[in-house]
Amino acid sequence: MMDIRGLAYVVASSRDLGAWRRQAEDVLGMMVEEGPLGDLYIKMDERPFRLFVSGGPADRYVASGWELAGEEAFEQACAELERAGVPYERGCVELCAVRRVNGLASLRDPSGNLHELVWGVRSDFRRFVSPAGVPGFVTGELGMGHTVLPAANFEETWAFLRDVMGFGLSDIHRFQPAPDAPAIPIYFLHCNNGRHHSLALFGAPVPSGCVHLMVEVENLVEVGRAHDRMQRAGVKLMATLGQHVNDRMTSFYMDTPSGFAIEYGFGGLVLDWTRHSVYEASEVSVWGHDFGVGFNAPAN
Repeated sequence: MMDIRGLAYVVASSRDLGAWRRQAEDVLGMMVEEGPLGDLYIKMDERPFRLFVSGGPADRYVASGWELAGEEAFEQACAELERAGVPYERGCVELCAVRRVNGLASLRDPSGNLHELVWGVRSDFRRFVSPAGVPGFVTGELGMGHTVLPAANFEETWAFLRDVMGFGLSDIHRFQPAPDAPAIPIYFLHCNNGRHHSLALFGAPVPSGCVHLMVEVENLVEVGRAHDRMQRAGVKLMATLGQHVNDRMTSFYMDTPSGFAIEYGFGGLVLDWTRHSVYEASEVSVWGHDFGVGFNAPAN
């Protein structure tokens, strides 16, 4: 199996790059650099970017970048894809330059989600200085955060992520959208770091290609300040402040110009996987997190 170290970056597209720039700088508190074609490199630590947003005809999530330790681990991952009969494509020089990595291989899981395996991030290690005064984000060996992806072909996708890509199961939740509706499985998955989950699978289609992306700050005060900035900017709240049962993250959710939500939180668990036991949680949160304000609200 692959030795994935963390979520390296996320790729999205949007019809309104100006709105993304404003939200990234003024609400999320991240730095933004414009690429040669007007694309946005959104920076939240010493890496050159963690979120890449290109202009396009659709507002959606495009790809998840997964980091491998080095070239040997990258080649082993490609060999694993070949052994499993999984089609993949090595990134050309131009794409590697755009992603600022030494090597890249792209593939789709059985539900159609695009994944990019990368090694050798190119960085000038320029210091992160938040335009909104955020001291820093929790990244490093834990990766940039986590992403929640749709998996209409749930069992096949879970088997692929487990047996080929090497993700482990952290815990399970079965979401009941209505009392008489069938439960939607959600599996929370970890890779080779201590973050409670770097990926989660949601067992239903999602038009934007992603349920939400999570980023984590260093203290609860910064969560509150971001909440205030979101309100002042008129960004739509997708779920109220609350604390999750599984990773203990205290967070709120906001909309983005690419149609998926961002969870902005603090206090996520860092686990020793040799001492963890998988469980199924019957609730999403200990308190708060009213998703009805955004995800279930009628369109205006």
